[in-house]
Formats: sequence, C-alpha cells, structure tokens
Amino acid sequence: MKKSTLGALFLVLLGAVLVSCGPSEKTKKLIDDSKKIFGTIPEKIPGGEGDSPELVQLGEKLYFEKRLSANDTQSCNSCHNVAGKGAGVDNLSTSPGAFGKNGDRNSPTVLNAGFHIAQFWDGRAKDLKEQAKGPILNPVEMAMPSAAEVEKKIGAIAEYQDLFAKAYPKEEKKITYENLAGAIAAFERTLITKDRFDDFQRGDHKALSSEEQEGLETFLATGCTACHVGPLLGGNSFRKLGQVNPYENTSDKGRATLTKNPADAFVFKVPSLRNIAITGPYFHDGKVATLEEAVKKMAHLQLGKDLSDSDTKSIVTFLKALTDKNRSN
Repeated sequence: MKKSTLGALFLVLLGAVLVSCGPSEKTKKLIDDSKKIFGTIPEKIPGGEGDSPELVQLGEKLYFEKRLSANDTQSCNSCHNVAGKGAGVDNLSTSPGAFGKNGDRNSPTVLNAGFHIAQFWDGRAKDLKEQAKGPILNPVEMAMPSAAEVEKKIGAIAEYQDLFAKAYPKEEKKITYENLAGAIAAFERTLITKDRFDDFQRGDHKALSSEEQEGLETFLATGCTACHVGPLLGGNSFRKLGQVNPYENTSDKGRATLTKNPADAFVFKVPSLRNIAITGPYFHDGKVATLEEAVKKMAHLQLGKDLSDSDTKSIVTFLKALTDKNRSN
C-alpha cells in the first residue's frame, strides 16, 4: 500500500476517533439545559468587594476562635467545620453548645452560604454578617453574655489588637462587635466550592459519567427543580415542608415562629444541594440519616411521588457529583 494511501487512511481513522470522543447530541442538550435551568456559580459572593487579605485573615482566625464562647470551648468551626475536607457542618442531627445543651435545628453548611437568599433555616438573618452575630450571643450556642463582653474579651488579646488594626486601619474604634462579625463574614465569603457539575455545565462532557448524566435527567424529569433551582440548586427560596403530604415532625413551625404569620407554618429555606452528599443528616431537624431516604421523602412530601429504588439511586448518583472537588474522598 502506498504511503499516501496509508496517510489518508490514518486521517480517516483519526477523524473517527475524534468524533467518537465528542459528546452525543443528548449530552450536548443536557449541558445546555443545565446551564439554562440552574445557571453557574459566580466567582465571587456579593458583598465582598472591599474585602482585603487582612480582613479575611482576621475573619479566619476568629472563625476558629474558641475564646468567642463563654467557657472557651466553642468556635464557629465547632458546628460548621471547614478544616481539611470539612463540609461546613458537624454531621450531627443537632449541635451541642458551650454548656452541652443541643440546639433545636440542624447546623446547615457554611459552604457557599453567602449566595443564599438569607441565613438560618428560617431566614432571620439577611446576610453573613448578621448571621455571625447570632451564635456568639445565643445562650445555648456560644453563650457570651453581651456584645460588650465579647469586645472586652477579644480586645484584651494583643494578637487581636494587631490584627484588627491591620484589617480596619481607617476606623478609630477597631475592635467592635460589628467589625468582628464583618471579618468572619469576609472569611466565609471565600468558602466557594467547585465540583464536577460545574465543569459539565461549562462544556466538559466527560466531567459527569453516563450514570451521573442519567441521574441528572431523572432529577429533572421527577420535578426536583420545582424547589431546587439556581446555581446552588436551592438556597434561593422558602417553601413549606410538606406541600403535598405532611412532614411527621410538627413541633417546629418554621418561619411562622419568626413572622407570626400562620401561612408561614412549616416554611423553611430550601437547602442548597451543592455538597449534599457530605452534609447529612438531613432536613431542619436532622432526623433523616441518609441521602437516599432524604430524596425519597422529599419526592413524597413535596411532589406527591413515590420514587422507585432505581430512580432514587439514579438521583443520588447525580447528587454525589455536586461535592466540592477538594472535599471528595
């Protein structure tokens, strides 16, 4: 066979290989649909335009600071662990506070929290800064008696005098409760995760396996996007838990306790599904142990659908792809 013929044959075979390696039309549509339906995670969390490295450094130290609790045993990280591969939670149903008493609700992840519509399950804090003020003074959580006592305690530490001076160089009174919360919020705004679904949305058709793509299709076909939309697949709305079928735990009235509006009974913030595979147990009360159980229960409660085991497994397979690449096992 002539060299020219061999060369032409090689080019044909190479072209066939390249075509076979490309995405199918079905996958192309799934990529396009996922971008349109969910959008992609922004590079920065709103509100952090003026965050300096010094402010973030101070916030990180304060986030891990146990001296912000009454008996020096609890830090923000105690309930919202971000160290190493920590998923921003403690993986407990409810969390023990400084003196051993547990809170009433499950500790939600702090990862990507700054993108949320509001903070806490009932949305009582409008942003990360307002949220940071709550647990420190909460008598069950960190149990400090007052903002003034926090300022006095932290202000007596030489290291913090220096760190606050660098983080707030233009302010006359630097160590204030407002500035402390602002610094913690600045650190939390850096906790943005990246997962394989991000890569898939941006055109890497190999980022999700065929089984994970099938799981995404099942997720869409089931109607999960009735609540779980936006770049975080949630975190951007409030919904009643038990829209079709009632949830068995009726002791927590949700936003109604905050708003005093009976229409808000059992209404909670829709959790983000980013990192959901590593942030259990699930629901506001932490009473659902596994992701499989959570998926089945949500379909029943919110959509009135009783998922098959195979559809449940398929959706869970997709949800596992939403785990931050730096926190994957």
